[in-house]
Amino acid sequence: MLCFNNLLRRFFIRLIIVLTLMLLNSAMADAQRTAQDGDKLLESGRAEKILAPGPAKEIKIVSYNIRWRSGKELQQIVDWLKASGAPAPTIIGLQEVDRAKKRSGHENHAKALAENLGMHYAWAGPDGPPKDRRKMKEEESGVEILSAYPLGDITRLVLTTDGPGGRSRVALGATIKIGDTAIRIYTIHGETRLPLWQKPDQWRVVLDDLARFPKNIPAIGLGDFNTWELPAIDQVRKLFTNAGFTTPLPDDEPTFARRVLGFDMKLKLDWIWLRGLKPQSYGIDRSLKVSDHLPLWTVVTLADPPSRP
Repeated sequence: MLCFNNLLRRFFIRLIIVLTLMLLNSAMADAQRTAQDGDKLLESGRAEKILAPGPAKEIKIVSYNIRWRSGKELQQIVDWLKASGAPAPTIIGLQEVDRAKKRSGHENHAKALAENLGMHYAWAGPDGPPKDRRKMKEEESGVEILSAYPLGDITRLVLTTDGPGGRSRVALGATIKIGDTAIRIYTIHGETRLPLWQKPDQWRVVLDDLARFPKNIPAIGLGDFNTWELPAIDQVRKLFTNAGFTTPLPDDEPTFARRVLGFDMKLKLDWIWLRGLKPQSYGIDRSLKVSDHLPLWTVVTLADPPSRP
């Protein structure tokens, strides 16, 4: 009887060990699969012919949620970017850029935009809803950075707190160098349908990544923050102002317009935040109507370095 009990005990110990190893292997496989999926959702490259950047003294920055436009409407956006006034854009941050979706002809718009504009580019997409990720036939719309200068330290940042149905959102970070000056750039697409108190956590992902870099590095945070509630405007301003950023764009100038149930709904959703850069001018173009968002821009110069005590 004693021998049987010992055998039974050994059997259960081995069973526990086997089950534990199986769980560990499954977790490792899931982690590897997630990493591989993340790699697939990050792309970078450059146009075959890079156009020479304008004078380094003036840097034009553009932010625009293009609402996955394609075909003639996408060409209108390209034409606007090329003809939006001197100087030509140095840095462009876009949101809702399709790369492989049926609605946009399965075309890689991230790459096409870079090719048309003669720029370097990086694109990042969010994960699909958890239940559907392995069955998804199409990836979600993503965010893009275009630059007249090469992009380095390209980072895909998954925002905290999924939206309805587990929908995630992303930001994208990259670094350019103009002369001896490095500039860190972020484009972000925040979730619309989150409780107000959770939205700052998404925006803070950008600032957490920026903390990896020297505190005096010039930085740009732009994109669609989805600050459709008035308190959210106060929240984003407080968060970025406390982190040393400024914006030339007033809080009360809308960047989104849509007609809903016979009423014109105008909201302040989009931002350009600057650190270590001095804005000289800015604008919100209301003539380009291919998206429900409006393109916004600012022309900046590098701020003078702080004087030594």
